[in-house]
Amino acid sequence: LDWWHADRSCEQRFAQLLFEPQDSERGSFSKLLQSHHIRGSVWLNERDGVLHKPKWRRDHIVPVLVFGDKTDTKYVKVLSDFPALPAVTACAHLQWDTRTQEIATIFSYAVPAFINEFQLRGFVDEEGFVRFALIVHGHHSPYLPVFRADGQWHHFCVTWQQENGTWAIYADGKRRASASGLCAVGPSAPQAIYGQGTFIIGQDQDSLGGTFREKESFSGNITDLHIWQKALGTEQIEKVRSCWVVEQDLVFGWSSNALEVESTVQEVTARFLCPGPVEECRVFEVGSSGFSYASCLQSLPFICRYRKDAYWQLKKAQLEASHSLVGRVNTLAERTVIPENIFTSDVQDMNLSVALGALDVLTTVLREAETPVLESSDLLAVLQLLKQVSDVVVQEGEDLEMLEQLGQYYVEVTELILEEQNIETWSSVSQVIRGPMAVVELCDRMVSHLAPLLTAERTKITIQHGNVGLRRVTVKNMWFGYGSLQRCLSGAGSSAVFQDVAALDGGQKYLSTTVGTAVISSALLSDYQEISTSVRYRLQHRVQVPPGGNFHVFSLVFLLHVSPDAGGMWSTAGCSVVTSFLDSTACFCNHTTNFAVLLQVYEMQRTTKEERMLQTLTFIGCGVSFCALMVTFILFVVVGVPKSERTTVHKNLIFALAAAEALLMFSELAKANQVLCFTVTACLHLFFMAAFSWMLVEGLLLWSKVVAVNMSEDRRMKFYYVTGWGLPVVIVGVTLATSFDKYVADNHCWLNIRTNVIWAFVGPVLFILAVNTFVLFRVVMVTVSSARRRSKMLTPNSSLENQIGIQIWATAKPVLVLLPVLGLTWVCGVLVHLSIIWAYVFIVLNSLQ
Repeated sequence: LDWWHADRSCEQRFAQLLFEPQDSERGSFSKLLQSHHIRGSVWLNERDGVLHKPKWRRDHIVPVLVFGDKTDTKYVKVLSDFPALPAVTACAHLQWDTRTQEIATIFSYAVPAFINEFQLRGFVDEEGFVRFALIVHGHHSPYLPVFRADGQWHHFCVTWQQENGTWAIYADGKRRASASGLCAVGPSAPQAIYGQGTFIIGQDQDSLGGTFREKESFSGNITDLHIWQKALGTEQIEKVRSCWVVEQDLVFGWSSNALEVESTVQEVTARFLCPGPVEECRVFEVGSSGFSYASCLQSLPFICRYRKDAYWQLKKAQLEASHSLVGRVNTLAERTVIPENIFTSDVQDMNLSVALGALDVLTTVLREAETPVLESSDLLAVLQLLKQVSDVVVQEGEDLEMLEQLGQYYVEVTELILEEQNIETWSSVSQVIRGPMAVVELCDRMVSHLAPLLTAERTKITIQHGNVGLRRVTVKNMWFGYGSLQRCLSGAGSSAVFQDVAALDGGQKYLSTTVGTAVISSALLSDYQEISTSVRYRLQHRVQVPPGGNFHVFSLVFLLHVSPDAGGMWSTAGCSVVTSFLDSTACFCNHTTNFAVLLQVYEMQRTTKEERMLQTLTFIGCGVSFCALMVTFILFVVVGVPKSERTTVHKNLIFALAAAEALLMFSELAKANQVLCFTVTACLHLFFMAAFSWMLVEGLLLWSKVVAVNMSEDRRMKFYYVTGWGLPVVIVGVTLATSFDKYVADNHCWLNIRTNVIWAFVGPVLFILAVNTFVLFRVVMVTVSSARRRSKMLTPNSSLENQIGIQIWATAKPVLVLLPVLGLTWVCGVLVHLSIIWAYVFIVLNSLQ
């Protein structure tokens, strides 16, 4: 098939056209194809973007100038007043006479100051390429190859700008050469091309408007010459190549009335077939294992490529299929409307009447189904049919009533397969069709066929069924009600597409997404061709944003379609929020496509620089802290500090905290090894949990010494050991037993914050901090009242300022001493999500604990 039919054929089988094999695979892949008797070229998918087949190639009746043999008499003068040109573009279609290899002048523009003011020359080289050179102010670019001398029509454009002397040569839509500095003389800046000159086609002017030489004349055919007083961009040049005239800044447009044609130059009117937007497509050369390009219209072999998970899901759907829906449709139609095998069915181009008949039968079966729950294979078969219908080619003179009826059936089928009872079915084929956004793409294709329905009397068409509708007017709009898509998008399988494409922006990571409005699809069309335009929307929220909730209106976003099966991806490029309220959002975008407001759940993220800074602070703080803890522990053991409850508790706390901090410093090194990372995570969990448990023991010990004494020392120590080491072992053991597969985070050797596992650490820590906060509060109260009594007894006559100072110190001293011992510096962890500054405070306080 040709490239476009090959691409569509794969897509209709829920596959993709073969991508370029890896370098290491090319040889073996080539041998594999040869073993299946495939030789020559095989089509490849385009990695850099989707190739859109033009609906038709314009044929275009134009005057063509026929320059026969080279002569010093044949010329054509352009009857136009040229202004000064600080920038210029000249484009034309031409056929090069391949009989001679002498230099030929395509056009020359002369002014009194410079005969060679602006000129394009070319010749055929020994390798069979036509080489062009551009001349501005007498300065000459090198001759560079632009297209093959094959006797075919080719399109060329040359551009030049005064700024930096930048120039470029385009041929057949591709830039063949470009550079800067053309006509820059020394340090002086280039001058604009002078105005009021003489423009001659086919000859080199050696004097103003004359003195032609035979050997420098042009031989061949030329048409569609246009000149602009600006440098056109690549997209505009592509339009010009396809015979669409860019009107802005046009200095000369091709017209017989604006030409003075010398009598021996033939002028013929020809029906000229304009080139399509893309002429060449990439191919894999089976014999040589290399790559090249071939005309996209050639018929070549092709290979469809499946992702493994999608392939097995398709196989499963095929094997489990009862084919009841397919059977009923085919029986009612008395022919094969939907093939039973979704892999091997030959996909054929449909005409309007076949498509209408197929959808008529399908809507009847779907409407009358007693249990309208679709099987996986049924849903895939319906989508396969919708794909075929969306590619139907509407011929001129088709019955417009049939076309409108086709649109109505299409919308009805779309609504029926999006019914609530089919949520599970969408989930069951989530690897093949990643959610019902594929339907939006198909409907968008379908709407383009309704163009013939628009007339001077009928300026708009609207078709609606339930929550789905489409409208065709100069602006093409389509909508999918919240209910139609959201219930399927929120299904277990198909919602994954939104979680997979969670975006990082402004320090927040969007974990999951809900479509909060209808999905609107818009496009502006002119002469049935889509053109870019700005749009402004106000979209009503179907899901209310809870005040202070964890939903965040990210922006109006648009869906960029990778392919209908891939589900697309959301992007905010070119869109900005104008105003946002609880019930609606107004947005402005500089383009048209599929729009919706997404409400997204988010968590804080940091930049690489901030992460590196936090890691460095952690390492330094933990290093200093570890050394201090080791020195303290050694002093406790060596110096012979008298044995007591307090020293025993301190030793255990020091050991647990030192072990935890040592592991934390080197946990980043364990990331590469899965088993080692798991072990480090479990040990970190255990030792940090033990450190907090011994901080709780410190609080309980303090309570027993300061507030209340109600247990003997021996019994207390047993209780403390059970709390300090027994509790952490139980917590870690239970967590590992219940959540072994979800225990470790993706990017760090620490507990998984995406699951409930993190609560096996956060829950006990919050409880301990709450208990120790209460202990600190009671100890401070006792200390302050004791200090007040002591102050009155020892210094009864001291001033009020002294009394206040003593009480402040009595409050501050236990707080400063006990905050790190009781672990209360960890309370700032609650504030970390508010600002990066709190993250730095948290790291400094706790790494130095």
